[in-house]
Amino acid sequence: MPNAILDPTGRAAAADAASLGGLAPRRADLRGARVGLLDNTKHNAMLFLTEVGRLLVSEHGAADVSIVETKASFSVPVGDDIVSRYREACDVVITGVGDCGSCSAAAVADGINFERAGIPAAVVLTDAFLTTGRTMARVQGAPDYEWITTEHPMAVLDPAQVKARARMLLPQVAAALVGGGR
Repeated sequence: MPNAILDPTGRAAAADAASLGGLAPRRADLRGARVGLLDNTKHNAMLFLTEVGRLLVSEHGAADVSIVETKASFSVPVGDDIVSRYREACDVVITGVGDCGSCSAAAVADGINFERAGIPAAVVLTDAFLTTGRTMARVQGAPDYEWITTEHPMAVLDPAQVKARARMLLPQVAAALVGGGR
């Protein structure tokens, strides 16, 4: 059973009872997909997500970026109200960037919550917090949950470097959102 002390959501028992049981159904490709972006408030996260969204539209045929929200706190997973809004407004979601301990844990929990709601999610974490992400995945009852890893740190990059990082990670983000990507 997950350790409730490690679970910042306070939902360890519920996560144990409702394991991920597989990813949300994937599309064959991103053509026509409505993309949702969830900013965790970390420096450069919104710039990164916006650039990835733009690239998914211009290079992968996504219809548009249909919903963009900023979390109230980077360290707390999103609630059911936000997940419901995304379920209505988008077909896939990208979130992050986890580049600290609590924001990485929350980003993984967010991805799992979106997947459980039937929305394919691509979560981006920096490599300094892989253990944190893995621990949260176990706590959430999804120990094999996967995310996209990038070099730490992201917060200190200048805008051109953030856009270059988005370009570099685009194939992994796209693959995470479609069939056979993980």
